[in-house]
Amino acid sequence: MSAEVEEWFAAAGPREAELRRVDALVTAAAPGIDRQVVPVGSGRMLGYGLMPYRPRSARETTTWPLIALAAQKRHLSLYVCAVVDGAHLAEARADRLGRVSCGKSCIRFTSLDRVDHEALTALLQDAVAATRAGDNVYSAG
Repeated sequence: MSAEVEEWFAAAGPREAELRRVDALVTAAAPGIDRQVVPVGSGRMLGYGLMPYRPRSARETTTWPLIALAAQKRHLSLYVCAVVDGAHLAEARADRLGRVSCGKSCIRFTSLDRVDHEALTALLQDAVAATRAGDNVYSAG
């Protein structure tokens, strides 16, 4: 594990253990996925699987993580940036993920114990597979 990733975990203080649990679930669901700290605004997230991304307002393509993990004030956020068959996977499967709150690409929870591990693992695996197959149109949406 890189020193930067270790520093990111350590900076989470009392949430470090929970972030490590989520990280273990992500890396088990997507073995071999690359992982790095990604700057976002004034903060930083742990990003997995950089992919080409071009927001509608941009002229140039950049990179963005397929999956990202962040600690917010009251919850953890797991972003799954995958749009397949016209639907954001996180939003489309929100009802299967347990006691979570979902946005289009964001899954929010206070503890991994509130999340259905099988459903989340399947969602992550499907996001990775769709991206590898070229079926993830997130960067266009």
